[in-house]
Amino acid sequence: MARLQFPRVRLTGRQSELRDELLELMLAEGFAHFTMDDLTVRLGCSKRTLYALAQSKEQLATSIVRLFFKGATEYVEKQLQRARAPERRVVAYLTAVSEALRPASREFLTDMADFPPTHEVYLANTAWASMRIRELIQEGTAKGSFRDDTNAAFVSEIVSATMKRIGSGSMQEATGLTDSEAYAQLAQLVVAAVKR
Repeated sequence: MARLQFPRVRLTGRQSELRDELLELMLAEGFAHFTMDDLTVRLGCSKRTLYALAQSKEQLATSIVRLFFKGATEYVEKQLQRARAPERRVVAYLTAVSEALRPASREFLTDMADFPPTHEVYLANTAWASMRIRELIQEGTAKGSFRDDTNAAFVSEIVSATMKRIGSGSMQEATGLTDSEAYAQLAQLVVAAVKR
């Protein structure tokens, strides 16, 4: 997943708190409709304080999306370390992705998809997740837990395409499943397809 790219200056304690508050606010309500003035009112800070984090609302939104995915990646990898059996590792990975994305409102996901710089961050993270699924399937095949004829690249591409549909909201529209439920179904589908 994409790395956090805030300016190289060290954040003060207040700036770190503000960044965390921004993350919480944007996850709950999205970011496209906010102006810098709106954000200063909502967060009780000055524009100068916000501009110390980023030079524009667009840069601020992009850095917050990166921050979100950095935290999500760390959470997912930590959960994955707890699983040992190949089948459980695939399920643990997709379940952890679902849990990590749970705080993201539909407004946040829509804004992220509609704004090219944040959409690029999302696509980079989806590509990372696809690569991790490929690695997990290759590990399971090497250990004899998954079928020898499993094409890990193909399965990871299917996972990536499905993740994009879940993230866009189109999966929920088509199936009525929440994002979390869709990830649970995806995990079951992948494991059923590759198991011996």
